[in-house]
Amino acid sequence: MEKPLILIVNDDAYEAKGLYALVEAAKDFGEVVVVVPDSSRSGMAHAITMNEPLRIQLYREEDGIKYYRTNGTPVDCVKLGQKVVLRDRKIDLVLSGINHGSNSSISLIYSGTMAAAIEASLENVKGVGFSLLDYSSDADFTASIHYAKKLIPQILKTEFPPQVSLNINIPKLPLEEIKGIKIVRQTKGYWNEDLEKRVDCFGRDYYWLSGYLVDQDPHTDTCQWALNNGYVSIQPVQVDMTAYHFINDLKFMEE
Repeated sequence: MEKPLILIVNDDAYEAKGLYALVEAAKDFGEVVVVVPDSSRSGMAHAITMNEPLRIQLYREEDGIKYYRTNGTPVDCVKLGQKVVLRDRKIDLVLSGINHGSNSSISLIYSGTMAAAIEASLENVKGVGFSLLDYSSDADFTASIHYAKKLIPQILKTEFPPQVSLNINIPKLPLEEIKGIKIVRQTKGYWNEDLEKRVDCFGRDYYWLSGYLVDQDPHTDTCQWALNNGYVSIQPVQVDMTAYHFINDLKFMEE
């Protein structure tokens, strides 16, 4: 039997430590190919490149794994992987990450990491985003690799519904302090943001975005509760954004 074909993408670019942690976790479970941005594309959400040429180059080949980088977004990486690099083959799994920083709660909608996983689901390919709650470029990915190795073979043999992907977040804890895994829903919350005014060396004003997550959800079945209490969180994510509970309230507009 052929090995599963695994495409690895990210939004932290080709030098990110989390990328190589994910390769380490995945390489024993299939044939791995990497397509990643040539610089950071964090916070790009589901952006695609339309107004400039997309370019891609092979920048590394090691242990039978080919690494490509592109000027595109994380979603472009999935498209290039499927339609250019592996155009004649069926991808079995797209893994995105391991992101440096959380993609829990409302952060999901801004995440380039999860946008790539969602894009895979639109192509009828299993898509999974991995994120570690540590923004440091030199974060310790020991626990992340452990749980990715545990989950990837289970994911490969699990049937996903159409247009559903997984959002997996790992707490910033030593491996021995993580309590296990929780299957969760998205935490209700929002980012309390500020645009800090600064002045550059030419005396011109500019603004720097900052903020913090406000957790509005007191329940124990959420991603934020799991992470705050030392668990790895796994959230199934669907593409359909319809607010079904509001449809009937709008029916009067048809009259």
